[in-house]
Amino acid sequence: MPPLTLDPDTWDYLARRLGKTHLRRRLGIEVAHEADRLGQGRNVLHIENWKLFRQAVSGLLALTGLAARGRRNVLDIRVVENKVVLPHLPAEFDGFTILQIADPHLDVLPGFAHHLAELVRGLEYDIAVFTGDYRFQTHGSQSSAMDALAVVRGQLGEAVYAILGNHDSLRMIRPIEEMGIRLLMNESVVLERGDARIHLAGVDDPHYFATDNLEAASGAIPDEAVSILLAHSPELYRHAAFAGFDLMLCGHTHGGQICLPGGVAITYNMAAPRSVGRGVWSCDGMQGYTSAGTGSSVVVARFNCPPEVTLHHLRQG
Repeated sequence: MPPLTLDPDTWDYLARRLGKTHLRRRLGIEVAHEADRLGQGRNVLHIENWKLFRQAVSGLLALTGLAARGRRNVLDIRVVENKVVLPHLPAEFDGFTILQIADPHLDVLPGFAHHLAELVRGLEYDIAVFTGDYRFQTHGSQSSAMDALAVVRGQLGEAVYAILGNHDSLRMIRPIEEMGIRLLMNESVVLERGDARIHLAGVDDPHYFATDNLEAASGAIPDEAVSILLAHSPELYRHAAFAGFDLMLCGHTHGGQICLPGGVAITYNMAAPRSVGRGVWSCDGMQGYTSAGTGSSVVVARFNCPPEVTLHHLRQG
C-alpha cells in the first residue's frame, strides 16, 4: 500500500517516474528527517532547519537597522553572463545559451516571482534550467511556491528543465511537470541542433537527501558526447568530473548570501572546498559554475552578494 503521506494516484505517478526504490528512499527521508538540524545528508549542521538561528540573524539585522536594506538587496537581481569554452562542442551548438535560475525560493517575498518573471521575460537563450530550491522553508506547504513558479514559467521559452534541491519535496514533481518543465531525476535528455547532439543530465538533491545517482544520470550518454550536468549542490563535483561530464551547473550556496566586504563568504553551507562555492571553477577537465543564487534562504536578506540569473554561452574551443 502507498504510504499515508501520498494518495494512491500520486504514488503511482511517482513510482512510474522514479522507480519504487528511489521513491521509497527519498519519501522516507522526507517523512522522518526533512526538518532535522543535525546529521542528515552530506553536512553535519543544517542551519536552514534551525529556527533559533534564523531568529537570531533576523533580530540582529533589525537591531542594526540593516533589515530593510537586506530585503531590498534580495530584489536586486543581476544578469550574469558566463562564457564556457568546450573543446569538443559540435559546431551547431556554438553560441548555444543556457539560462540558469538557481535557488529562487519563490515564496520568499510577496511579488518576488513577478519581479523575477519580468526580469527573464526579455532575455535571449535556447533553454532554461532551474537548479532546485523552489520553496523558502524546507518543509510544510508547497502551494505558494508552486503558484509562484507558474508565474515565472509563464515568461520562459518552450524548453525548460529542472532538478530538485534540499528545500524541495517529491510532492512537487507532478505540479512542476504539469507546467511543462522537464524534471531530471537521475536522468538525461538529448538536445539536438540539426544533426548534432549534446546531452543534459540532472540528479536528485545531493546535499540533504543524498539521493543523487550519477550512474543512472549518465548511463545513456555516449563517452564521446558533450554532456552537461545539473546538480543542486557542487558537493559531488569530483565524482561528476570522474564520470566524464564536461560542464556542471549548480547552486545551493547562495554565494554565501550574507558576505563580508569584497564578497567574502562567511559560510557556503556545503561539504566541499570553498573553491567551488561560487562562480567559475574546474576539476579534472570538467568545467563548473556555482550560481550565487536567485533568491534568499534562512533570512530574507543579502549583503555583498547580489542575487543572479545566469546566461551560460557555450563556445567551441
